[in-house]
Amino acid sequence: MEAKLKDKHNHKLRRKNTLTAYSFILPNFIGFFVFTLIPVVFSLILAFTEWDSFSKPKFIGFHNFSKMMTDETFWISLKNTFIYTIGVVPLTLVCSLGIAILLNQKIRGMKFFRTAFFFPYVTSLVAIAVVWNMLFHPTKGPINQFLKMFIENPPGWTSSSQWALIAIIIVSIWRNMGYYMILYLAGLQSIPKELYEASVIDGANKWKQFTNVTLPSLRPTTFFVTIMLVINCFKIFDLVQVMTDGGPGRATNVLVYQIYNEAFVKFNFGYASAIALILFVIVLAITIIQFKWNQIQERA
Repeated sequence: MEAKLKDKHNHKLRRKNTLTAYSFILPNFIGFFVFTLIPVVFSLILAFTEWDSFSKPKFIGFHNFSKMMTDETFWISLKNTFIYTIGVVPLTLVCSLGIAILLNQKIRGMKFFRTAFFFPYVTSLVAIAVVWNMLFHPTKGPINQFLKMFIENPPGWTSSSQWALIAIIIVSIWRNMGYYMILYLAGLQSIPKELYEASVIDGANKWKQFTNVTLPSLRPTTFFVTIMLVINCFKIFDLVQVMTDGGPGRATNVLVYQIYNEAFVKFNFGYASAIALILFVIVLAITIIQFKWNQIQERA
């Protein structure tokens, strides 16, 4: 009898604990369902329709995707997105890792410098874009004033179709490298000191320690940072919106910016959803390739 009462009590306790746990995670699930899952499914359906938000959606099959094949703006946006990603990802990796290695040393003011490098990441992006636009001003900006001491005609930066995307790449690297520096710092501090001591005994210099101990040990961190960087690069919108508004011309028009224009400027929600679906497929394919490549490297 006592055993049955004890089992009943334990069952009630487990049920109470389970309900308590569900009560904590339920708001997150509701938020995900309402604000993420439903919009994603609705966007997937809209990709095969023509809809301006004022009338009923009209099913048009794969017309939006065939239209994409002949849309010059789409291909320009796709090219700009890839150029931006190729420019930002490797340079951010190198800068963030380099700063992390420097700030992993015992130097005076180390905490201050760590905070200073991380601060741009938590600063308002609009404020950052406005300040950098002033710095990049072709005639009055301090950057070109400095460059005029060495070259006669400095770049036009955001007012030039050749330099506008490069300017956005520079700002993106400057803003994001502090965040990924923190991740690399965590990775560096988790490397056992015994590995470095063993390499010194084997006669390895600083460069060999870096290539044979530091880089292999940081492979999981680099893998995570690379995936996050690629995803964030393909999502770039706010910096383009504030700094160049997609211009000059279509020089900085990226995929997410085109999705925004098609949906909220031209009210072509069906076509915008089709572009968003293609963007999702591209990011998913690149992420899968990165996972496969990482598995190959781990086996090697």
